[in-house]
Amino acid sequence: MHVHVVGNACVDTTFRVGRFPAVGETLNAVASADGLGGKGANQAIAAARTGAAVTLWTALGKDAAGAWIRGRLGRELSDVRVNEFDLASDRSIIVIDASGENFIVSGVACSEAFDPISQTALARRIGPGGILVMQGNLPAAATNACLRAAQQSGARTILNASPIDEAALPDFDLVDMLVVNQSEAKALTGREDMAAAAGALAAKGAGTVVITLGGEGCLTLGPGQAGSVRLPAPRVEALDTSGAGDVFCGCLVGGISKGMSVTSSLKFALEAAAISVTRPGTLLSCPSASEMAALVDQTELS
Repeated sequence: MHVHVVGNACVDTTFRVGRFPAVGETLNAVASADGLGGKGANQAIAAARTGAAVTLWTALGKDAAGAWIRGRLGRELSDVRVNEFDLASDRSIIVIDASGENFIVSGVACSEAFDPISQTALARRIGPGGILVMQGNLPAAATNACLRAAQQSGARTILNASPIDEAALPDFDLVDMLVVNQSEAKALTGREDMAAAAGALAAKGAGTVVITLGGEGCLTLGPGQAGSVRLPAPRVEALDTSGAGDVFCGCLVGGISKGMSVTSSLKFALEAAAISVTRPGTLLSCPSASEMAALVDQTELS
């Protein structure tokens, strides 16, 4: 199955602090660094490292940052389709505290201008049996157009609804698999109980619902299931959780594209995400291709 990831690619600027600042407070970072990031790029690279055939569709500015991002994408992916705009390339600021928790603020001018169906050959490239993967960085109308085109072509649609714009949500009826974390599930449904939240998301139209639970693993509810199922995560000491969600999504998609069952793909994704939180960085924390291969073998034998 060919995987088409449509989403943002950006420069990630990471600041490490002992604690998060109070409102109005200025803190000096313990360390800082720039790296390749963006949920679209991160998930595409994670999927590619599983051995999946991946095309990334993204948008960059005609600036030095855009050229830098393009060069690094080329080191990881064999098929990158870039739309260029006379705008600043997307950038994310990631602040990580001593416990490994983080908050992220992003500038997404290129993503907001990106309309893949009208501006690219995406609709002609998606075919039956393929997989379309999207996140929440594009405008809802553009996201819906991509999901609809993929669905009409016979492709499977997977949406990681992050970040959330509650004023303009995608059409979940177009989503075969929805992936969100606990806070996103609460924001979308108003439910504190994650099993109830999964049911509410399924009622909104999503096919299979996956809610990630951090160190507690994930919860999934498939079509026709009487109740949700929880899968545990390996116990590790977290250093940096900022890249874990993208590693999880990319590996989930990679596993499915390789013919693994949804349950096996979820277990594989949990193992890969557990490795990622023990390492610093977003993309830097993603397991290598050789580590992915070992995890796939381990999952298929379990």
